[in-house]
Amino acid sequence: MTELLALTVLLPLLGAALSLILGRRPDLQRVIGLSVLSTVVVIASVLVYQTDTEGPVVLQLGGYAAPFGITLVADRLAALLLLVSAVVTLAVLVFSIGQRVTDYGREIASTTFQPAYLVLCAGVSLAYITGDLFNLFVAFEIMLSASYVLITRRTSARRVRAGMTYVIVSLTSSLLFITLIALVYAATGTINLADLSVAFRGLAPGVQTSIALLATVVFGIKAALVPMHFWLPDSYPTAPAPITAVFAGLLTKVGVYALIRTHTLVFQNDTVWSVLLVVSILTMIVGVLGAIAQEDINRLLSFLLVSHIGFMLFGLGMATVVGVTGAILYVVHHIIVQAALFLVSGLVTRRTGTVSLREMSGVAKSAPLIAALFAVPALNLAGIPPFSGFIAKITLFEAGAESGTALVYTATAAAVLTSFLTLYAMTRVWVSAFWGAEREPFPDADPTDEVTVGTGLMNRPMVFATSVLVVAGVAIALAAGPLSAMSERAAEDLMGGDQYRTVVLTEGKG
Repeated sequence: MTELLALTVLLPLLGAALSLILGRRPDLQRVIGLSVLSTVVVIASVLVYQTDTEGPVVLQLGGYAAPFGITLVADRLAALLLLVSAVVTLAVLVFSIGQRVTDYGREIASTTFQPAYLVLCAGVSLAYITGDLFNLFVAFEIMLSASYVLITRRTSARRVRAGMTYVIVSLTSSLLFITLIALVYAATGTINLADLSVAFRGLAPGVQTSIALLATVVFGIKAALVPMHFWLPDSYPTAPAPITAVFAGLLTKVGVYALIRTHTLVFQNDTVWSVLLVVSILTMIVGVLGAIAQEDINRLLSFLLVSHIGFMLFGLGMATVVGVTGAILYVVHHIIVQAALFLVSGLVTRRTGTVSLREMSGVAKSAPLIAALFAVPALNLAGIPPFSGFIAKITLFEAGAESGTALVYTATAAAVLTSFLTLYAMTRVWVSAFWGAEREPFPDADPTDEVTVGTGLMNRPMVFATSVLVVAGVAIALAAGPLSAMSERAAEDLMGGDQYRTVVLTEGKG
């Protein structure tokens, strides 16, 4: 069972290498990519069952036991997010294959997309299961290196500018991250998370607070928390729909995961909890107001992405089992729903030839299936019952009502307001893009770039992949009971931390 942990990282890396070697064989590239990610979905499913019934799974690498060696560990939270992320990456790969076949034909291969995409998937897996800060840094760098390639493929001047912002901000975050690791090691002599959770308690209160706040900034940049969010709305909307979908669904959530993991296990601090609550309020309100002001559908969705990161931070900032349970439920829900919305946006822009809401009209008449695929995740994101967004928000509101502090009540009010404004933003998209008279699609402004619009062409894999994610969002609501129970058990593990420390520091000799 423990070897399965390594396969979630190794298989995508090996698949990327094979895809690069077979760059002239698009059929084999597609088989490799789909086979690898399907296998990761199966492995993640096994890990979810194993961690929920038997406890965390630990693999000590390098011949040394923790805290000196490299530790891979999957508990309930890591396994659950690994499964959800694997489903999303597989669905997005199916969409991208269908899009490429539609635009370029079956026999034209891409020498860069699939290898870079599989490397990105390996980085995401490693981020979830790593047991130390340095390999978490390595995981982020793997993801960022792959994302640099994906976001600038077949570039235009606009995408180069957006890519430069993304690269500069990411490099700044990486410098801060390596500084954080150096300070933590200098203060405690360890970077293993389980060992660090014990050693960190022996530091002076001021040192604890300073390091915890630096960690909040580092992971806050990666999670796009306000006011460190400015790079996201300028970077994500310029990429093709599959790239934007996987970035929106996963990359910011890995930052949120890092916040949840480190701040419950290591950096527990009353000052930091208060800071997280204040930042969650700013993130929710600033993000949703930014969305309302947008006329570009992708920028609107990008600002909503920022806004709803605030809900996850709200749950974490309450530092209670119920609050963290709500945060976990919201992460699972949001990964799927946000990826689905960006894939639907890709279908809409292919149909209309524009990203401007003012220039869209009548999509519901010309493409009723696309309208249905948008309506379900849009209502889900707004938190309309009985969808999964409503279930996650109710859990957060319950935690807020139980807290009894003015700051938490303020954050709860901000969350309620954000939900109503999100519904308004989604309604605005619906009225602008889907109602009204049909219009002829605008021609593709730049046929040489990777973003093909205005053709109205799509194939079954594209629609199927989008439908899978939409249905998965509904399935979360149908499985609300078991999922909520597992999320609560995961939250109890996180807030306690004893089980994680015990299995990592005592199991295995390497």
